[in-house]
Amino acid sequence: MTNQYISIEEAFQKLELAQQLFLKNKNKFQIRPKDKIRKVAEILLKKEDEFAKIISGEMGKPVKESNAEIEKSALSCNFYADNCDEFLKDRNYSTENYDAIVRYEPYGVILGVMPWNFPFWQVFRFAVPTILAGNTVVVKHASNVPKSAQAIEDIFLEAGFEPGTYQNLSLESKNVAQIIEHPYIKAVSLTGSEKAGSSVASTAGKVIKKSVLELGGSNAFIVLNDADLDDTIEKAMNARFRNAGQSCIAAKRFLVQDGIYDRFLEKFKQKTEALKMGDPFDPSTDIGPLARVDLAEDLEKQVNKSVEMGAKLILGGKRDGAYYQPSILVDAKPGMPVFNEETFGPLAVIIKFKDFEEAVELSNSTSFGLGVSICTSNVEEALKKEHLFEEGSVFFNQLVRSDPKLPFGGVKHSGFGRELSEDGIREFVNTKTIVIAK
Repeated sequence: MTNQYISIEEAFQKLELAQQLFLKNKNKFQIRPKDKIRKVAEILLKKEDEFAKIISGEMGKPVKESNAEIEKSALSCNFYADNCDEFLKDRNYSTENYDAIVRYEPYGVILGVMPWNFPFWQVFRFAVPTILAGNTVVVKHASNVPKSAQAIEDIFLEAGFEPGTYQNLSLESKNVAQIIEHPYIKAVSLTGSEKAGSSVASTAGKVIKKSVLELGGSNAFIVLNDADLDDTIEKAMNARFRNAGQSCIAAKRFLVQDGIYDRFLEKFKQKTEALKMGDPFDPSTDIGPLARVDLAEDLEKQVNKSVEMGAKLILGGKRDGAYYQPSILVDAKPGMPVFNEETFGPLAVIIKFKDFEEAVELSNSTSFGLGVSICTSNVEEALKKEHLFEEGSVFFNQLVRSDPKLPFGGVKHSGFGRELSEDGIREFVNTKTIVIAK
């Protein structure tokens, strides 16, 4: 299936439908479509294998990971169906002079600009809470996942949602600014690159509209001398190589303390050498192709430039079309592309440090601030210093991951605003204060 773009005029017609549906249901926003969202989850699980094959066929993810993505999307649906009323219930206050209500009212039509690396999960974690809050949604999905984009709209219709609740905008990227500027669009959420986020936020800011940005990351995975090595290695492998490393929250820089460095590197290399690269539809495949050839070429350039600057490639480094071998670089330093930039592929950069203070400095020495993992047997002591990390999240003895129950987002060039949990469902509502004098 090739992507058939609609015209800007056709897109405006979809905005009209979304706006009219929002106005029609505006007085009933506190009657939330929980049963229909649960139906969405049922459809996701019933057709899980079908949807997983669509994902793997479009962007190359191993099918076992695509199945997990569908299951996580369904989990998010049920989580919000179970909790939306509590998250959005009125808050009541009373003083000698007045009674007050804080109420969460929907904005209207919300635009989502979504990426290809998790083509179902990223959309559902945006769309489900936004719709349950009473808004309607239009989504401009990545151009290389058109089947995923259309399948998601079909799911909402099959679940019984009225046409206009969720709509797929198959638009060229050059037309996104016109959609943001349209008077019916009240806010925009983008998950994507730093460049795309800057463009969307600039356009939204120009017309005084709210934006939520979930952008890139260069997450550090810090291993202290007292870490449980075997457990840490397993988590480190998952943190780096899931989805062939094409994840904003993937661990990209492994900071390993000098006392455990040699043993960590040896075990990590052995595990990396054992990864099977191949057909994403083969259940035994660990690493599929990157989503596009140009993405593999970009990673190749980052590695080659860093090697020219003094980094050492000790494993991998070969590209074949969109396939890039699982690779390990050591002796990387600030200023090198593999340190400063986001590396979106199966490359692990392993760096030795002496003490915790140096680990903090190295971790913070990027423009990103999405998340950090700290592996240690003395969490109590390390927890006293978590405030030193300039990150949206800090995970101890665990890889950074998103969970419907927890707020998710970053700081610095990793974006602003939050998705998931009650914070996420309150991003696209008007928090209205109502005061009644006594």
